[in-house]
Amino acid sequence: MTSRDLTAAHIMIVTDNVTDADLIKKHLDTEFCNVVTSTDPDKAVADFELHMPEVLVLAFNSLGKSERYYLELYRCSRKIHTQPHRTVVLCNKDEVKHVYNLCKKELFDDYILFWPMTYDTTRLPMSVYHALRELAVTKTDEPTAAEFAAQARRLAELETMLERQMVRGSQQIEATSQAVTQAEQQIGAALDGFSRQLVQDDLRTEINRIKRDEVQRQFHAASESVKPLKQWAQELRRECTPHLKSARALGAMAGRVQPIVLVVDDDEFQHRIVGQILEHKGYHLTFAGGGIEALKIMRKTHPNLILMDVMMPDMNGLEVVRYIKSAPQLADIPIIMMTGKSDKNIVIESLNAGAISFVVKPFDRDTLLSKVVQTLYY
Repeated sequence: MTSRDLTAAHIMIVTDNVTDADLIKKHLDTEFCNVVTSTDPDKAVADFELHMPEVLVLAFNSLGKSERYYLELYRCSRKIHTQPHRTVVLCNKDEVKHVYNLCKKELFDDYILFWPMTYDTTRLPMSVYHALRELAVTKTDEPTAAEFAAQARRLAELETMLERQMVRGSQQIEATSQAVTQAEQQIGAALDGFSRQLVQDDLRTEINRIKRDEVQRQFHAASESVKPLKQWAQELRRECTPHLKSARALGAMAGRVQPIVLVVDDDEFQHRIVGQILEHKGYHLTFAGGGIEALKIMRKTHPNLILMDVMMPDMNGLEVVRYIKSAPQLADIPIIMMTGKSDKNIVIESLNAGAISFVVKPFDRDTLLSKVVQTLYY
């Protein structure tokens, strides 16, 4: 993306204070030509979906308001995942540690110590430039390594499938050959027996001629017709050999790309438990402390599997499942619910919403491993 493209990017300033919105817009208007403001809470989702900004500047006078705004946006907007964007939060000095942790957890992308106004007024446009450059790098239609590996694993399964079908085909060909030979022998024996019972030499001679010239000739032709099938099967196997070799190599390379498993739970103790069970099993584990954080992660990463807790403070698991399944670019991600025994009704609702299975806390190691393997590889 060129400098000209950056300055033409869509930027939206969000706050509940019109004066602050105008002040910040003046700072950004000197660098960018498509800056808009959103100051009416009742129009928050509508404004986002109208302008589809590439950078959101959250300019509320408290960090709590920024969190609530973004939470509501994720809850109510069905277009937020169709629009790649970055968030910049303006904060005061008492909120720096908190906002740092939120950015570290990827709830927001960047923050600026802005209140009260500092002398470093260029810090805000610089942060917007950084956000746009980062966004430009991620805007690509090329498959991720994990997506490529998932397809490569399926391709590698071609060898097993083809070999299985070749064995079945060879068995069918051999069975047909044997049936033809057996039928020829049985009909020949029947004709011989019938011929021996006849007294007329002329009729016996005629039956022997029919057996020799007609029956045996037809069975010989049937037997010969099977040979091209055998030759075809051998040639198919020979021609497929180099391609299958490549598929095996591709499968081996895919095996080195770890499937991404996103664990969503507000209890860090559960993170450790799942981590202990799945570590060293060839998975890349990513953790989110809630539904909003999970959705933020999925803006940048497409996991191969989600382990979703049911009860969470910001968005419950059922709400997140419904959201994911309603977003076309996320709907294909399989979700396994994690729940206590008291959450069975919610689990049923989650399964109806699109989750494929569930595991009960406390986890049984073998059960969790089995469901993860079954979901990822079958």
